[in-house]
Amino acid sequence: MALLDQILEHNQKFVENKEYEKYRTDKFPQKKLVVLSCMDTRLVELLPKALNVKNGDVKIVKNAGAVIAHPFGSIIRSLIVAVYELGADEVIVVGHHDCGMSGMDPERTLNKMKERGITDEVIQTLENSGTDLHKWLEGFKDVTESVAHNVSLIKNHPLIAGDIPIHGMVIDPATGKLDLIVNGYENQK
Repeated sequence: MALLDQILEHNQKFVENKEYEKYRTDKFPQKKLVVLSCMDTRLVELLPKALNVKNGDVKIVKNAGAVIAHPFGSIIRSLIVAVYELGADEVIVVGHHDCGMSGMDPERTLNKMKERGITDEVIQTLENSGTDLHKWLEGFKDVTESVAHNVSLIKNHPLIAGDIPIHGMVIDPATGKLDLIVNGYENQK
């Protein structure tokens, strides 16, 4: 059975058995917090447990490496919506050790794209249009520096109010141990 079929079959039973009822909440984060984290599979359940949050407590925004690639991209927009529309009063950026974005090699990724059928012509067209794919696909060298950098981007963003604490942490994906990198209460505008 294909993965999609398995998902749909499970979902039908999930709904029929009203298993969703224990997850009911509203769209406003009860702890008034938005978390920017990595999409790493090890963090799906570990991160909320390590933060002591449950369904309905926080907004969680995830991407590769918890990296903000553009100051007016979808990550910042999501944080702005969480703050101004959904009632979050604080932001935590959570990176993690052993992240796939750490030391990522753009050339290797581009080669894998080519192996899967992306042509040199497509890559060249994007490069010629001003998209530096090597820079866009570049990871980071140090997770602590990456978290501190992303906290700074958010803190200094012209559309983020100065009274919003922006914290930074690094989690160990094996144990859930959190290391505080930036205490946002100490660094408010």
